[in-house]
Amino acid sequence: MGVKNSDRFIVAYNRIEKTLSMKVDDNGYLPFYRLIDKAKIKNSVVRKYEDDLREFGDLRNAIVHHRTDIDYVIAEPHDDIVERIEEIEQRLSNPLSVGALFGCKVHTLQASDHLTLALRMMRDNKFSQVPIYEEGKFKGLITAAGITYWLAGQSTEDSISREIPTLSTVYNYEKRKESFEFVEKDLSVYEADDYFKRAISRGTRLEALLITENAEPDEDLIGIITPFDLLRIR
Repeated sequence: MGVKNSDRFIVAYNRIEKTLSMKVDDNGYLPFYRLIDKAKIKNSVVRKYEDDLREFGDLRNAIVHHRTDIDYVIAEPHDDIVERIEEIEQRLSNPLSVGALFGCKVHTLQASDHLTLALRMMRDNKFSQVPIYEEGKFKGLITAAGITYWLAGQSTEDSISREIPTLSTVYNYEKRKESFEFVEKDLSVYEADDYFKRAISRGTRLEALLITENAEPDEDLIGIITPFDLLRIR
């Protein structure tokens, strides 16, 4: 006889409860719904699945508190419910990191490089921004918007300047020079999503999250995340 869905559900539920208790440093005295309330303040995965977790709490109570004997439960969860709670338990216990999902070779340029090099790189790779460095230090992002602002600044009534600028010159035309944040490679992908949402709530917009080992600008870039990239996890 196979394992019943109710037993699988309870095992996953208990693991979630233990994980939440560890996240809020609780000794096991808080009710499940209070664990959710406390954990969601700082944990993006809990915030993402809050509604599911509360429904799981109600279902768990129906299963546990309404048993009439060992082999009988009043609510036997469907397969999709069991699969859902097991999936969420895994995401809470082992959240997918930005380094694992978005880590890749990062194409960078020097501030002294000419605009044509950046345009070619952006065209060939379908990039919307390119990180630039100056004297070994991160300087900023060259974006499609910045290039457009530079181009507009060069135009006259009848013509556009044919002089090819350096990326350092183009960078001076970037309107939002702080349109990025550095994040550590172990950051949860759901927390990364929150970075973009928080920026919007402040009335700003992030172009990218730049991944390094410990979120330090002087470390090697090991990945870049744009808002479009995160559509795959929403």
